Amino acid sequence: MDEQLIKECVKKDIRAQKQLYERYAPLMMSVCLRYVRDKDIAQNLLQDGFIRLFDKIHTYSGAGSFVGWMRKIFVNTALEYLRHNDVFKHSTSIDDAYNIESEEESPIDKISADELMQCITDLPPGFRTVFNMFAIEGYTHAEIAEQLGIHEGTSRSQYARARIMLQQKILKLIKKG
Repeated sequence: MDEQLIKECVKKDIRAQKQLYERYAPLMMSVCLRYVRDKDIAQNLLQDGFIRLFDKIHTYSGAGSFVGWMRKIFVNTALEYLRHNDVFKHSTSIDDAYNIESEEESPIDKISADELMQCITDLPPGFRTVFNMFAIEGYTHAEIAEQLGIHEGTSRSQYARARIMLQQKILKLIKKG
């Protein structure tokens, strides 16, 4: 079903583009919201991502998952926004980072997926971006550093700090519940 829809989108068929948008907008919005917490900005990223998708859809070779190919466009759109807004200007390399204590126990199974996503969304932009790229999208720290124009150590530091902050947020949720 997606194959025919993609072919029609390549031909710039507006109805097909609308159908593809309606089918995948909620999923891609969740990708955008993982990188920015402001819903208006995420909505703008969603629109920009679909514009890029429709401009590049002719390059989709059919090899691999269309959703995975599409997700990469939206992740790159969000990363470009974050780079442009210089969310890493206050980030610290792991070599300069302070020691941060972490909890050994992982209470992640005691909260819902929505609560976890909210905790991720509430992370500072640099932490959230690196966490999403490494833990969710599967990028290496070297790839993250290259994509964001930061040092690999900074990527590692941001990820380590994000994990610790997430653990603290999760523990607070558990104590409330």
